[in-house]
Amino acid sequence: MAVKHFSRSFLFLLITALLTGCATLPGSRVQDQVAPLVTDTELADHELLDVSIKIFEPGQLPQDRDKRRGLSPEIRKAEARFIPVHLKYTMQRTGYWGVVRVVPDNDFGSEILVRGKIEHSDGENLSLTVEALDSRNVTWFEKTYLKSVSSHEFYNTEPEKEDTFQDLFNTIANDLAEFRNNLSKKEIQEIKEVAALRFASSMAPDVFKTYLKQSDSDRYQVLRLPARDDPMMKRVRSIKPRDEMLVDAINGYYDIYYRDLWEPYQNWRKFRSEEVEAMRQLERKALTQQVLGVAAIVGAIALGASSDNATRTQTGTLRDVMILGGAASIYTGTQKYKETAMNKEVIEELGASFSSEAEPLVIEVEGETVRLTGSAEQQYTTWRELLKQIYASETGLIEAETSNSH
Repeated sequence: MAVKHFSRSFLFLLITALLTGCATLPGSRVQDQVAPLVTDTELADHELLDVSIKIFEPGQLPQDRDKRRGLSPEIRKAEARFIPVHLKYTMQRTGYWGVVRVVPDNDFGSEILVRGKIEHSDGENLSLTVEALDSRNVTWFEKTYLKSVSSHEFYNTEPEKEDTFQDLFNTIANDLAEFRNNLSKKEIQEIKEVAALRFASSMAPDVFKTYLKQSDSDRYQVLRLPARDDPMMKRVRSIKPRDEMLVDAINGYYDIYYRDLWEPYQNWRKFRSEEVEAMRQLERKALTQQVLGVAAIVGAIALGASSDNATRTQTGTLRDVMILGGAASIYTGTQKYKETAMNKEVIEELGASFSSEAEPLVIEVEGETVRLTGSAEQQYTTWRELLKQIYASETGLIEAETSNSH
């Protein structure tokens, strides 16, 4: 009896160990066929809020080497640019927003700022953490979304309109629209005023620091507004279009990057999904072979251990066949795992091919070279510093600072 109990326990533990490893992905699963929220009538300009979507954080690749096969940091970097651009297009179609732009870094002069992180992305599953906050530093929400797709959803896609994970994009856009619709007219106006003053403060902190108050919770409130004919504010208003011009130029190249990326990225996701499914089928066959093989060996051992000498002699040939058959099944399962490894190698080749097709772009903006990679953020920071210098020069702040230093 003890041997039988050991055999059952051993088999249970073995099967459990073989089946373990299907990690739960982070996030709340979005529904299928999510309809986008669209305005019934065209909103007036004073009702529209401008949105800046920061390039997403690429996140970490899976720690498990097998799950990381076919993925790469280069692919994640491409996705971190692709996802915000497609979200931009999704939001633009709703009619709830003013100008929607993708920015390489935090835009503290924006009315609405959307930031995100890729928690998981493998072609079949996409998990994103998205945070939205307004110029007052009021967080609208921070949610983690999860969507899994099947093979038929890789077809009928269209740039700017229909992505494989469109339900996820629609859900994010709907959450943003619902929060915006709960704002009062007074709150919308306050968001616009704070955004303008925060941009002005970024240009000349000493001049505009008395217009805004930041609470202990880091929320911004308007203390007072500049006069309509305030010369410093007039300069800020003249500087703002130059900043928007650079951001629009960056968006133009993000759009080109997105369109160039569309076909190889869609193909990579589709082919990787097919390879992963083929890999799973092989793994299931290998698992069945190995479990049957181990069961046969354990059964043979149990049969020998639980029998008397005469029975052991009579069943010797049967036990040998069970052990040999079990070993053959295990070997067959191992061979299938080798086939699985070959499929994983194909996935890696697809990933490498994708990376070679998704090279970053270099653009020229007013004589400044901007690389749309990690250095784009640095270039954007440099541009903001240049704007401060332009503002200081046009307002005479440089001369004032120089005379004070003497």
